[in-house]
Amino acid sequence: MKTQDPKDRIKNFEEVALGLTEEEAMKEAGRCLQCKKAACVEGCPVDIDIPAFVDHIAKGEYGKAIDKIREKNALPAVCGRVCPQEDQCEKACVLSKKKSPISIGDLERFAADWEIKNRQQPIANSQQIREGVKKVAVIGSGPAGLACAGELAKNGYDVTVFESLHKAGGVLSYGIPEFRLPKRIVDFDLEQVRRLGVKIDVNYLVGRTNTLDGLKEEGFAAFFIGIGAGLPYFMGIEGENLNGVYSANEFLTRTNLMKAYLFPDYDTPVRVGGIVAVVGAGNVAMDSARCALRLGAKEAHIIYRRTEKEMPARADEIGRAKEEGVILDLLTNPLRFFGDEKGWLKEAELIKNELAESDSSGRRKPVPIKGSEFRMKVDTVICAIGQGSNPLLPGTLPRLNMNEDGNIIVDKDHMSSIEGVFAGGDIVTGAATVISAMGAGKKAARAIDKYLRRV
Repeated sequence: MKTQDPKDRIKNFEEVALGLTEEEAMKEAGRCLQCKKAACVEGCPVDIDIPAFVDHIAKGEYGKAIDKIREKNALPAVCGRVCPQEDQCEKACVLSKKKSPISIGDLERFAADWEIKNRQQPIANSQQIREGVKKVAVIGSGPAGLACAGELAKNGYDVTVFESLHKAGGVLSYGIPEFRLPKRIVDFDLEQVRRLGVKIDVNYLVGRTNTLDGLKEEGFAAFFIGIGAGLPYFMGIEGENLNGVYSANEFLTRTNLMKAYLFPDYDTPVRVGGIVAVVGAGNVAMDSARCALRLGAKEAHIIYRRTEKEMPARADEIGRAKEEGVILDLLTNPLRFFGDEKGWLKEAELIKNELAESDSSGRRKPVPIKGSEFRMKVDTVICAIGQGSNPLLPGTLPRLNMNEDGNIIVDKDHMSSIEGVFAGGDIVTGAATVISAMGAGKKAARAIDKYLRRV
């Protein structure tokens, strides 16, 4: 897929990947073998009929292609951009054994973009809410919550999604930069969910604005908790409380949702300074470093304790970050940060590592090299080493069983220890992918349907 030239895109927040042309899409779709037993479908967490929609694209039937996708996936434009297809459906493609697999993600994006361009409104399989039907509350408007809400609405339930922030979408809105996932794309797919009959209440923090018991009194008969993993992790080292040290969660939220990149039109700037160091090497770390460059940093460094081979970020995102000038400081770990007399960060002390035997993650364990400490001038540090479960809602539910990591414990049907309260996505599994969260939301919706039919 063609992209913006790195020299141009580093100066804007417009989408980097430009999408396929019709000719490119039809040619790519024509490579599909139309396997009778399609392994790619088994690799899709939401069970999209991949051969069918790819065949429609090969024939130029783009409307039929997107309709086929939407039978299983309410967020195709989103998933076509941010899902790790290379580790899921494309990995399972039989062509991957000898050649390159079908570019399923690119084709999904093509079909979804065709819909946005050619249909004034998405075609939703709207259902009339049955008279006297039971009400379901979905807490959190991220991928898990939206998938759950959409499935329940298709079955005729009266569904309300409660979102604590002022904009729906969860991590899709606050956590992924505009240049990777434009907000207009999220808004289009959100409108599709609304047209299914789902109501979305923003600025509504369940556990504070109202409690689960309060919502029960309002007539809600079942609940789905999909609040994600939004509690940032820090390293626990000296100097993390200095001005200029951010969590990736705060940095990206200020940049994406509060539009820091549009300052002074939006009065929410982020101070990045000349040199930015991002600790971590996942997709969130790459997003943070690339945002920092676009916000005016002269240098953006990825500080990672292993080598590039072990980086958890998608290969495409690592490659694009390097194209844009992000510097990889590998086999390196921070020890402490130093500030000036006013409490602003000015320097970091780091140490070099070497790799030893593999640890529990299957990656070789980084071991500090004695005497290799060095200092680096830095204006901003962004900690992107992972996130935990937000404790606000679970803290108001003493009967809710949690594991030692703060994740909600559920049974095979995604029901928690509280009758009628279900959960799925990152709040159950820990931080994972958009599509896996959607898969959990859909599975929970089926279980909620069965539950409400028997109570």
